[in-house]
Amino acid sequence: MFRIRTVSSLFFLIVAASLAASCGGSGTSAVSSGSDEIAAVVNGVKLTVADVDRVTTQQLKGQQSQLSQLELASARLQALDGLVTQEVLFQRAQKDNLVPTEDEVTAEIQKVKQEGGLTEEGFQKMLKEGNQTEAQYREAAKKDLAIRKLRDKLTAQLKVQDREVEDFFRANPKEFVARPGVAISDIIADPADNGARFDVKTELEAEQKSKEIYSRLKSGADFATIARQQSEHDSAYRSGDLGFFSQEQFSVLTQQGIPAALWTRLMSMQEGDYTEPMRDQAGRWHIFKVTQKRTESRDLTLNDPEVRKQISDFILNQRGQLLNAALLTRARDEAKIENYLAKRMVENPNSFGILRPVPQAASSPQASPAATVSIPATAPTAKATIPTASPTPRR
Repeated sequence: MFRIRTVSSLFFLIVAASLAASCGGSGTSAVSSGSDEIAAVVNGVKLTVADVDRVTTQQLKGQQSQLSQLELASARLQALDGLVTQEVLFQRAQKDNLVPTEDEVTAEIQKVKQEGGLTEEGFQKMLKEGNQTEAQYREAAKKDLAIRKLRDKLTAQLKVQDREVEDFFRANPKEFVARPGVAISDIIADPADNGARFDVKTELEAEQKSKEIYSRLKSGADFATIARQQSEHDSAYRSGDLGFFSQEQFSVLTQQGIPAALWTRLMSMQEGDYTEPMRDQAGRWHIFKVTQKRTESRDLTLNDPEVRKQISDFILNQRGQLLNAALLTRARDEAKIENYLAKRMVENPNSFGILRPVPQAASSPQASPAATVSIPATAPTAKATIPTASPTPRR
């Protein structure tokens, strides 16, 4: 299927601060000392250094010791900016009466547990590793839902005319080509500690789990069902579906440790076939299934299934990003924001304003299922996971 280039969204990166704790109170007094030290005040609502440190720790995943003081200060400042943005948008949602009820928050948390395959014990473990209480998590979920409602209310006004879809199609003829390739699903056994319901912790356990699943598949078990229940990857939410890959797109997977030779193997398989367990360079075990196969290229038309929808969705996405960015700009312009952390950095440039270190995590915490704050490019990144290809119409 065609590959429409997407526009990056600063809004969705910044809005992602929903790992923060609930911060009540008011006032704009000077920064205090200790655990209640104030990092910023947004329209009278205090954000503490403890909130900033919690988000920073979650994002750095226990790798704080690898950062220089400069890098750590940068990560903290960016985490605080995300928290400020979250608070500004949440207050805007409050004005529009879009704050979710307690029942809605509870339902959202249950959904997160279900989709993440988390038992109550696993959920509590996740909170502990993230240095977060259940009350703080609920507050973060409430803010995230409120901001989502605010965004949805705004973008619901957007419309795309048929003429716009047709004009886009005519202006981008080379984008609408169905290329040879395969749609694949995957069941992954990952030796890393990822908090999945049936998480394995060693390479030996990952290999054994993958072999047991393979045996069940050969006995007639449903691939999609096992993927939903057992796969240790985000694709489990989609029954293992990774999307459709042309040969060019498949290179994205090879960059994540999948052998390049697998492409030839997949193209030789029939729809419905699956591979034996295989280990990638990162130590994860995979069982791949071919769910769709296309051997020849052909030009698409507006009469092809989902072409109109994908063009319309693309146009709406572009406009939605611009509209959300405008909302964010306006909300911040109208807010009274006092950033004490930045003020301290300016006043103490040689110490970067850091009065105490970010707490070290005992183990690498699993990020909350809510969205996250982006961290500086200089900070070490966590182990990459297999990305999902852009979905294409099943033909």
